[in-house]
Formats: sequence, structure tokens, C-alpha cells
Amino acid sequence: MIGNADGDRVGRTDRLTPAEVAEVLALAETATAADGAAPLAEHVLLRLRHPGAPAAHLTVRDPAGTLTGYAHLDLTAPGQGVGLELAVHPAHRHRGLGRALVEAALATSPGPLRAWAHGDHPSAAALAVDLGFTRTRLLWQLRRPLTAELPDPVLPDGVILRAFEPGVDDEPWLALNARAFADHPEQGRFSHDDLRVRMTEPWFDPAGFLLAVESSTGRPLGFHWTKIHGTGGPAAGTGPGSGTAPGSGSAAGRIGEVYVLGVDPDAHRGGLGRALTSAGLAYLRAQGLDRAMLYVDDSNTRAVALYERLGFARWTAHVVYQS
Repeated sequence: MIGNADGDRVGRTDRLTPAEVAEVLALAETATAADGAAPLAEHVLLRLRHPGAPAAHLTVRDPAGTLTGYAHLDLTAPGQGVGLELAVHPAHRHRGLGRALVEAALATSPGPLRAWAHGDHPSAAALAVDLGFTRTRLLWQLRRPLTAELPDPVLPDGVILRAFEPGVDDEPWLALNARAFADHPEQGRFSHDDLRVRMTEPWFDPAGFLLAVESSTGRPLGFHWTKIHGTGGPAAGTGPGSGTAPGSGSAAGRIGEVYVLGVDPDAHRGGLGRALTSAGLAYLRAQGLDRAMLYVDDSNTRAVALYERLGFARWTAHVVYQS
């Protein structure tokens, strides 16, 4: 077992007990409150609460048995890289626990690691340099006030908007999502189980899951899946299957999210992406929200330009380091 200078040891398991899951979720909440950025992405939190996807769990405990550090290894497609996300309790930092978790991950991973640093924390950057990781991806969280003017959604001729119908639109949407995100490292692998789990979440509302369909055939051409984060706590959201960050939008503690926005490659250049974005933002404002956020890869210059033209500005960054 790998440990730190104080003798803490990193344990590994392929499945956590319900009690251990509760400990990890509590640890993540404490780290979020301290850092202003959630250490674990939404898909990790969902997989903790709904186990089944292949994963490895690394844990560190103090002599009293309290969980002080946790790392999640996503083993869904190890040949394409193993996703790594970790959290260390704020009261137990600067003791080498983060390093011990990463070293244990390196020693046990069946493939190269893709480590997320949510919030682009300087300590994560320093550790990455020390361990020979390379910075390979930058994900922006953008935000926009919904109190400012919103452009009217202008749909292409022959296209109408309607709400997603669970049980009817599942398979057509999954096929559209796969086409729209064929080259995306996370969203392109979105499965029926991924959709099912999200439809069971308290925040899911099909009224805010907008589909743009061809009026003559009903064929889906694009979509804007919005999400509303609840009152009182951090908004744990994700862009297309990516990193998570907290937010406190309105005075009520709520914030809307452009959760996933996609357009069929054959329907590009007709203004559909802009129209879908505007329609989703109008929906969020109608729910009483005054701020919206989204996540977008820095390399997706076309999407970044679209969102900035629509009034979004950069809020925080999330970084991937490759081993």
C-alpha cells in the first residue's frame, strides 16, 4: 500500500458500501464549501449513488477511522484513459494525502490517467508538475445574467420546438446525441443507463428538455437540455459530461444551466444552435432564475464564440492533466 510521510495508507476497493458512499459524499461537500469548486464531477457523484459502472475507489483514513481522502478511477474505457478525480478533507491537507492518492492511482491504473483539477487550483497544478503530468484540456465555466436582454429564438424554416417525452424520445435522442458529440470524450459515450439515471434525479424536468424537430417528419435535429440547481447549496452541474463547479445564482440560491446543447451535424449553419440556446435561456428565466451557467471546452472555439456573443463571460476553469 502507498502512503504519506505520516503513515497514512491508501486502501483500494472496487465497490463501496452505502455507509462509505455517504462518507465520500460528505467529504466532497466539505471540500466544495472550502474551495468554492466541487472536487468530483456530476457523473462521479451519480455513479457513487447508482453503482454499476466499472470503477476503483481509493480511500485514506486517519487513525480514528475518519475518511480524510478519496479518489475515483473511472474504468469504463481504460484503453482510452482512466478518469481520476479526488478530494482531500480541508483539515487534513498539506500532509501529502493528495500525492499519495495520485501515486496509488498511477500504481494501480490499467491505463493512462486523465486527472481533473476542478477550479484549476494551484496546488493541483504543482502536484501535476511534480508527478510528470501534462496539461491537455481546459474546460471553461461561463455565466450570464438572465436579467439582461435575451435574443428571440429564430428557428430555421420547417423546424419546431417541443418538450422531450420520456419513453418516446429516449432512443432518438441518444442517436442524435451520439452524432452531435461523436468526437467528445465523455458526452459521445452517453448511454441509455446514463439517461435513465438522470431522469430519476429530482432536478429532471422534461419541460426544460427542448427538442428541435423537423415539422414534416418529426426527426430531431437538435436539443437544449436545461438544468435547474436547487436552493441553498452548491450547484453541482456539468457541461457535456464534464467537470463540476458550484454556483449560487439568484437570491434563492438557484442557478440555471445549459446542461447539454447539441445539433445534428447535418443541421449546422442554419442558426439552430443559437435559437436553441436562446429558447433554453428564456425557459430558465421564466422559472424565476436570474443567472445561467454552462461548460465549454476552450478548444471548441466555435461554441465559445457563440456563447460569448450571447452574453456569457468566463467564470472559472477546469483542467485535465494526462499522465
